[in-house]
Amino acid sequence: MNKKQLAILLSKLKTFEKQDINLEQYPTECEIAAESLWFAYMQSDIKNKIIADLGCGNGIFGIGSLILGAKKVIFLDVDKKILDIAYKNLKFIEKKLNKKFNAIFINKHIKDFHNKVDVVIQNPPFGVKNTHADKLFLLIAMENSNKIYTFHKIESQSFIEQLAQENGFKSKKIMTLNFPLKRTLFFHTKKVYNVKVGFWKIERFKK
Repeated sequence: MNKKQLAILLSKLKTFEKQDINLEQYPTECEIAAESLWFAYMQSDIKNKIIADLGCGNGIFGIGSLILGAKKVIFLDVDKKILDIAYKNLKFIEKKLNKKFNAIFINKHIKDFHNKVDVVIQNPPFGVKNTHADKLFLLIAMENSNKIYTFHKIESQSFIEQLAQENGFKSKKIMTLNFPLKRTLFFHTKKVYNVKVGFWKIERFKK
């Protein structure tokens, strides 16, 4: 499995049928998911690891992690409909690869997540509708893991660095991406709107 093959597999996953404005549900492009997952994989943070995909949406990060050899993935989302899509996507990939994966699907709010994992990989709400909606995702991730891979608007850099430091973590921006948000909601005026997004690795300071 290489990065290109991973992106091709992830491109076959189904995504949102109807998006919730308040939850800021935007699908992640397969190339972006593959690029970020491949980076984490090369850092030895996926293979044989227990991973949580928080706010999993259609499951693209968790499924990609399983394809790359994760021991187990916990998929969490407050939206039951999209969680069902993530489950169906995993079953599709299992059939395609003729392989059974170890996965748990949890339909809960992020504040109710209490499962210790090796790594969290997440693409939380950017806080457009609800200011700092991503803060809770970061705090919950830091409570449950020593390593976090996460996406945020590039303008959030100082906020992320400060929050990480206050909680005993160090943060490093891995890359800046043009995150394409397709016209899927009634108030969108452009067919595709590119948002500058950072991909961060946040890691607990070793004692």
